[in-house]
Amino acid sequence: MNCPFCSNENTKVIDSRPTEAGVIRRRRMCEKCGERFTTYERFEPIPLMVIKKDETRESYDREKIKSGIKRSCHKRPVSASQIDAMTDAVESAVFAMDKKEIRTNDIGELVMEQLKDVDEVAYVRFASVYREFKDVNTYIEEIQKFLNK
Repeated sequence: MNCPFCSNENTKVIDSRPTEAGVIRRRRMCEKCGERFTTYERFEPIPLMVIKKDETRESYDREKIKSGIKRSCHKRPVSASQIDAMTDAVESAVFAMDKKEIRTNDIGELVMEQLKDVDEVAYVRFASVYREFKDVNTYIEEIQKFLNK
């Protein structure tokens, strides 16, 4: 970090603390002129593209995952904190893959893994939309798979 006063390249951090907005505030001091200044450091995620079933691409949106989980859990005994935790777990798994593009199928599987452990009905609801169930037999097959695991 260059000193804004004398442009010296040698500065040292004398204090560092996170802010409420998730930004890190750093108090620095120039080793040449002794002036102090503040910098702010913010996490910038890697832009992630989602490849949809029709092969179109769109930017990753955490709220879409959360919305799908919420819809599946509608009128089920699942708390808002559980929904947030599932969303966080899916998002962590997505970013842990360290890819620039991810398919909706992969995201859907991650969501189903989370729902399976929290609420069986929400799991089947999500699976019915995600896997595009065509008839009752498809529901029965999915429930049989779930029961056999």
